Amino acid sequence: MGVVNVTPDSFSDGGLYLGVKQAVAHARRLVEEGADILDIGGESTRPGSAPVALDEERQRVLPVLEALSGCGVPLSVDTRKPEFMLEAIAAGAAMVNDVTALTAPAALEAVAKTPVAVCLMHMQGDPRTMQESPSYQDVVREVRDYLAQRVAAAEQAGIARDRIVVDPGFGFGKTVEHNLELLRSLAEFRSLGVALMAGLSRKAMLGRLTGREPRDRVHASVAAALLAVQNGAQIVRVHDVAATRDALAVWTAVMSNG
Repeated sequence: MGVVNVTPDSFSDGGLYLGVKQAVAHARRLVEEGADILDIGGESTRPGSAPVALDEERQRVLPVLEALSGCGVPLSVDTRKPEFMLEAIAAGAAMVNDVTALTAPAALEAVAKTPVAVCLMHMQGDPRTMQESPSYQDVVREVRDYLAQRVAAAEQAGIARDRIVVDPGFGFGKTVEHNLELLRSLAEFRSLGVALMAGLSRKAMLGRLTGREPRDRVHASVAAALLAVQNGAQIVRVHDVAATRDALAVWTAVMSNG
């Protein structure tokens, strides 16, 4: 999954693709590099970020979605607003990627009455404050239990299990050690019986481990993506598509039986 941030303040590439032309060109470049799906977002959810008004999110994302119709890969919309989910789906989105796991009022119902896929992510707190003091007794068990509850809620609302993806939410209300423990234990999330996504690309935990700034975390991001796939992730959400695909091609060849 290639990341297309149509925002001025995303932690890694904020402002680079804020214009429609720049965002579409970047998205098409990611497809050429081998992205299987594009995730388009108009509201940054980096630590400390503030919410974006619906009209602003609409103006940023809808023209990009419409311009990418027919680009050859499915389009995902990264949003937590039920009203905008429906507008994005009408504009061609085949997936909703929600950092709040469809907990907003009417969010479950909005997705349930459409045929699209949905990614349910775990986050402790909200983007503005989530990294101030994350705390868990058992991070793997608590995140897994939360996602199991959200999968059950989605199914009860009428969203078929084969439409659901879960994401443990690396960096969303977690310390570096919490993130590392989740990465070590990703295989445990396969017990949920749905597809598993991991989003570690360029995140602060990699900066803490390497001392590098976001745009210089390509190598660390690729290593994290490989570990995520090795531990059970079926989708990796990345900024650096070509580098990640090359590494996965080598890993797949080595791990193949024939």
